Amino acid sequence: MTTNQLIKKFGKPNITGVPYLTTIQLPYPMRLAWDLDVSVTRMSCHKDVANDFKNVFDDLLYYYGLEHLKSLEIDLFGGCFNYRKKRNGTSWSTHAWAIAIDLNPAKNGLKTKWADAQFSQPEYQPMIDIFYANNFISYGVEYDFDAMHFEHV
Repeated sequence: MTTNQLIKKFGKPNITGVPYLTTIQLPYPMRLAWDLDVSVTRMSCHKDVANDFKNVFDDLLYYYGLEHLKSLEIDLFGGCFNYRKKRNGTSWSTHAWAIAIDLNPAKNGLKTKWADAQFSQPEYQPMIDIFYANNFISYGVEYDFDAMHFEHV
């Protein structure tokens, strides 16, 4: 979506996220991608997509189980709400609305081509399918870069 479409659908982003943010409890602990000793048990996201986020995490846990999620590093949380512009851009990042999440950024980075991303491997296809079934797209699949980024549509 364009910035104007996002504003029409979700309102203007703001630094505090008020009044559009809500906090969801995660069904399993995630690890902060840049400090694996930090556990993430809750996440702030846009209230209009909170149920879809909850469904994604519930479905991931059901399909993979906690130990398999961890071994595949699907539990590495790279962030959701971040009031900022797109990198090297002038329009708002979808993270400013908290309608996107980054997972395991070290192995699925912004400039990593899809074929080289961890998430392009066959064992991650069920994860990709779960995101799509819950109204998200993968930038890796759609745009061949930024495979860590899953965005609500």
